[in-house]
Amino acid sequence: MAKPNSPKSSAAPRLLDGAILRTAALQSVLKLDPRQLMRNPVIFVTEVVAALVTVLFVRDLVAHTGTPVFSGQIAAWLWFTVLFATFAEAVAEGRGKAQAASLRKTRSDTVAKKLLFPDSPDRIYEGVAPTELEIGDIVLVEAGDLIPLDGEIVEGVASVNEAAITGESAPVIREAGGDRSAVTGGTTVLSDWIKVKITAKPGETFIDRMIALVEGAERQKTPNELALSILLSGMTLIFLIAVVTLWGLAGYSGTALSVVVLVALLVTLIPTTIGGLLSAIGIAGMDRLIRFNVIATSGRAVEAAGDVDTLLLDKTGTITFGNRMASEFIPVAGVTEATLAEAVLLASLADETPEGRSIVALARGEYGITEPAGAAEGATVVPFAAQTRVSGIDIGERSIRKGAVDAILKIAGHTLPAAPEEFRRAVDRIARSGGTPLGVIDGRRLLGVVHLKDVVKPGIRERFAALRSMGIKTVMVTGDNPVTAASIASEAGVDDFIAEATPEDKLRYIRREQVGGRLIAMCGDGTNDAPALAQADVGVAMQTGTQAAREAGNMVDLDSNPTKLIEIVEIGKQLLMTRGSLTTFSIANDVAKYFAILPALFIATYPELGALNVMRLASPQSAILSAVIFNALIIIALIPLALKGVSYRPVGAAALLKRNLVVYGLGGLVLPFVGIKAIDLVVAALHLA
Repeated sequence: MAKPNSPKSSAAPRLLDGAILRTAALQSVLKLDPRQLMRNPVIFVTEVVAALVTVLFVRDLVAHTGTPVFSGQIAAWLWFTVLFATFAEAVAEGRGKAQAASLRKTRSDTVAKKLLFPDSPDRIYEGVAPTELEIGDIVLVEAGDLIPLDGEIVEGVASVNEAAITGESAPVIREAGGDRSAVTGGTTVLSDWIKVKITAKPGETFIDRMIALVEGAERQKTPNELALSILLSGMTLIFLIAVVTLWGLAGYSGTALSVVVLVALLVTLIPTTIGGLLSAIGIAGMDRLIRFNVIATSGRAVEAAGDVDTLLLDKTGTITFGNRMASEFIPVAGVTEATLAEAVLLASLADETPEGRSIVALARGEYGITEPAGAAEGATVVPFAAQTRVSGIDIGERSIRKGAVDAILKIAGHTLPAAPEEFRRAVDRIARSGGTPLGVIDGRRLLGVVHLKDVVKPGIRERFAALRSMGIKTVMVTGDNPVTAASIASEAGVDDFIAEATPEDKLRYIRREQVGGRLIAMCGDGTNDAPALAQADVGVAMQTGTQAAREAGNMVDLDSNPTKLIEIVEIGKQLLMTRGSLTTFSIANDVAKYFAILPALFIATYPELGALNVMRLASPQSAILSAVIFNALIIIALIPLALKGVSYRPVGAAALLKRNLVVYGLGGLVLPFVGIKAIDLVVAALHLA
């Protein structure tokens, strides 16, 4: 089973996957359509310039005028620049489409059992194709059947294998009513039976929506992307004016600058690096979420996660383990702790649930109980069933059971008021502390109670401290009483908590924080969470939750692991950091190219510029050609960084700015000098200009 906070290998195509690269190569050519490139002003200008230089090259070649070898090389490298930019976006999209292909594999042709008389206890049905089902139809799904379409359970309880959707092998209990009634098409019922009311048409199911989202069909630019696009467009306009000014200056001073040189100079000076990688960065941010089995409905959701100020986290499954752990055995009068521990150990040997394993560990570790020799010989294991709510083992004439208190008392022929005083006190104390009591019997004899309690996850306190260092406030939301909530909040190290929380409480808190200018993230899985999920800037719904919750959130966690809310924030911040880092690099890169090229172009007319000609490029033509080649190659070199993202570390804004300026700002200034000079040496040696 995959680790909860690790991307699944099946959902993470390799960066240099051959199939993705081949498809991306074709798509990069198709993306040359000007109607598509107009969304990216910088690359659109580069394409227009490439087309113009190509026309001039053909003219020089046919008319035997000018320098066709030089203009041909410039045209080729300009087209490569555009292709590399579209290739970066195509690779990012290809990785998402590879994930969509894996989601399609979850679909299987099956026959749906449409009930003819849904209210009848006889369960009479006819077999129909899932495509023939309509919203509101009731279908019967029995053990071994696939659930045909998304729906809500209206009757029954069953164990469902959702590995096709979540990638996790552990089955989950689904039952009518409450927050665990939603089921997803393509998942398998393992035990019992359920009646499911269809809530989605064929083609409009959750998986269909996921595939559309993964493929990026509905992806829109985020506000920061739009702002950056405006900035890049403005810089492009400024450099266009600068080049036109240089043209006029060259004409006034008598310097011969051809149109090819001027337009090539324009391309090398405008921010083509970040312009070529901007779309890839945004798509890759969504792709990184997908590899963690989280679907974002838009790039806005990913970006908002990076700016979150407050995290609202459910207690169970987020701060504490989703399954409660055994902490103590409480025997009734006349029963020793060793007797109770031995009985509950035997009853849990075949129990593979986290609770069962924790009982075995407690009995062996703290109580020193070992399995009696030969105890398993001829024993009959009684697995947990959703309907009985008990499990256990039959060894000879012994019948040991553990489970819900009311179910155990019923088997023993008792009622709670008539149970032994120690039993009642233990159940009451555990319930008041927010724990879960399990009754234990041997035959019809009550032995005692197992205390299952919330256990704060190891290391969670440190993770919250890291979030706090980033300026993010953590708030635990729980239905527990204030005493229990305060105890767990203190142990976990959260900044605040909301006890006995109602839907109105959650909504009121989120709105109050947003009025104060904060961005709020929340995770939830129930219908009662839907209003808060819709109100939050980042609403993460659990796949195992209700349809209302999944539709209200702008992200869906396919693993139903709320702990990933922290990873979602980190991915959002990584997206913003990647964009900021590469923007810093691109702007510094352009400044360096400006000072590297201009002295070489005008040194003949203005010898005083020789003091700035530190690179000593071979000739003005070589300077331009070398800069154009470097401009294309640097996009290729940065594609892996754009897709992988800048390594995230929880640091403050000042430290982050300093790192960007030192690493990417200084790197963007130095690298063009080194790269252009190296290319110039090769160009001069091969007499290419």
